[in-house]
Amino acid sequence: MRCQSTTVLGVRRPDGCAIGSDGQVTIGEIAVKHGAVKVRRLLGGQVLAGFAGGAADALTLFEKFEGYLERSHGHLRRAAVDLAREWRSDRVLRRLDAMLLALNRDEVLTISGAGDVLESDDDVAAIGAGSGYAVAAARALVAHTELPAAEICREALRLAGDLCIYTNTRITVLTDAGEGNGSDGGPPPA
Repeated sequence: MRCQSTTVLGVRRPDGCAIGSDGQVTIGEIAVKHGAVKVRRLLGGQVLAGFAGGAADALTLFEKFEGYLERSHGHLRRAAVDLAREWRSDRVLRRLDAMLLALNRDEVLTISGAGDVLESDDDVAAIGAGSGYAVAAARALVAHTELPAAEICREALRLAGDLCIYTNTRITVLTDAGEGNGSDGGPPPA
């Protein structure tokens, strides 16, 4: 069975940036985990990243991506392009079933195994099963509120979790300021 899981949302605002995800992991028609943590800080917190797809695949990609970030001295776009190039061309990596969302105070990027590195037009991007719901909610909140990035992530993901069967409301939000380590509906991730 193919693993379908998650919604990951990134938002950049004048106050900083935030990334969040739900905690649900689904195999087939069964939710097998409710509190998975799918977002992390990379490069000492300068870059926030999240994944959608197979967990083992995503962990491999996180490791490779962090290596590219270190080699490029934190240049997010260069690291993303290098990862996408290797991911698309490597015989083993191109079989990985995942997508990455990465952001910092300057840009929001979606990275895929097809070689895509897509920059957000409006500082909001999402990946995963409920990405359309999360992006729509986040764009509305950005346009009509002064909420900080972390609160926009949390509320948009909550709304996505109410609509998408592959997304729950056990939400983890991280910010570039080091705040928001906890998740809603459960203890802080280990």
